[in-house]
Amino acid sequence: MSEVTVILSRLDRGDADAARELIPLVYAELRQIAACQMAQERPDHSLQPTALVHEAYLRLIGAEGLPSFANRRHFFGAAAEAMRRILIDHARGKQREKRGGTWQRVELPEVCAPAADEDLLAVAQALPRLAADDPVAAEVVDLKCFAGLGRESIADLLGISVHEVRQKWAYARAWLRVAVEERS
Repeated sequence: MSEVTVILSRLDRGDADAARELIPLVYAELRQIAACQMAQERPDHSLQPTALVHEAYLRLIGAEGLPSFANRRHFFGAAAEAMRRILIDHARGKQREKRGGTWQRVELPEVCAPAADEDLLAVAQALPRLAADDPVAAEVVDLKCFAGLGRESIADLLGISVHEVRQKWAYARAWLRVAVEERS
């Protein structure tokens, strides 16, 4: 059992000191996940990786204290999900009328910022349907796209082979492409 899993089980039993021990162990990894996630966003994105980690941590903690995490995989999966939801909420906020959501955006020649908000929202809307069809493929998408993990890390976290991760990724990409095109 990893040290993180042991601390998570202590948290589940109500040990308040375990929360203080958990953060230093997972912070660097959460920061790395957030940095990978932010690398896929626009260069002018207003969120920074540190802010994303802190916001995800607050969402994980919630108003009622720490939720129960079965193991390290469950914790990092929940963290990746929290980060994904934060980025989706941020993208939705940018599309609101008070943020100029219906205005036409004009790219200046010297600024090369990809507009990924619409793609992110389309994937976010299709992902629950993919999870209903193939939960493992949806987890692979979450960990690869939103947590920035590589095949080996995903295979380790999900307890499957790297080959199966490749298969699930290929399936999910094709499935999501069709789902996003149907939405358009």
